[in-house]
Amino acid sequence: MYTLEDLKYLMTRLRDPESGCPWDLKQDFSTIVPHTLEEAYEVADAIERGDRHDIKDELGDLLFQVIFYARLGSEEGSFDFEDIVDNVVQKLVRRHPHVFPDGDLRARFPEGTHFTDDQIKSQWEAIKQQERALKNQEQSKAGEVGFDPKRDSVLRDIPANLPSLNRAEKLQKRASQHGFDWQTLPPVLDKIEEELEELRTEIARAGEGDFREAGVHERLQDELGDLLFCCVNLARFLKVSPDAALRSTNEKFTRRFTFIESRLHARQVDIEQTELETLDALWDQAKADER
Repeated sequence: MYTLEDLKYLMTRLRDPESGCPWDLKQDFSTIVPHTLEEAYEVADAIERGDRHDIKDELGDLLFQVIFYARLGSEEGSFDFEDIVDNVVQKLVRRHPHVFPDGDLRARFPEGTHFTDDQIKSQWEAIKQQERALKNQEQSKAGEVGFDPKRDSVLRDIPANLPSLNRAEKLQKRASQHGFDWQTLPPVLDKIEEELEELRTEIARAGEGDFREAGVHERLQDELGDLLFCCVNLARFLKVSPDAALRSTNEKFTRRFTFIESRLHARQVDIEQTELETLDALWDQAKADER
């Protein structure tokens, strides 16, 4: 069987200036990003489908993305694959003091040693805050004064290009860790009602006008964004992943809509020529069949 070393060699061949692949030679860090995101989602999709063969296949594609970045880093002299491995092992050992005593990868706690979930979570958050503080110190310039959001904000290391639902959840969690949060559920629900009412106000204000009109569109987008952000906050309070919840609903919608299509196909009826009342009835039937 081929090994990790073979995969690294393959990448070297692909990037060979004389005999490599023209497409691979054109790539850089930024051009590879869309492919990395796509591969990560394909892994998630294979896992949701429970297809072990596809999971193996898609994980290989995702691993190749790491090999690609490592090769690019090696070519410019900034890092290589071994640096990536060393960095992640150091980080994970540091973040798991309940598994690796004294930060030693090979060390073990005495048999019977036990840590509670609360202790582990508390340690994890403390370590993450220490890491952020250290990174802040390293990035600070000597004698520099004033607040720089890119250097000083507790939100600074949350990637801006995360999927919107995931980023909203991470922003809220980080702010919560620093005291900016409600303590009970009712205010969260009240805030959703408040934002929904503000959206209704903007819709009424638009009247019969075009929702795509510049000023109208901006106000509606702003209010709808506030409502979605509050729904993410509700999911956080309910201990539900907003991304997982929406993905589940997407699958549910797909399942029920294809049920409608299959029934209409059996009747040799075009969906576009079917009245909404009939479509709604088939939707209810699909929903009932799932119970």
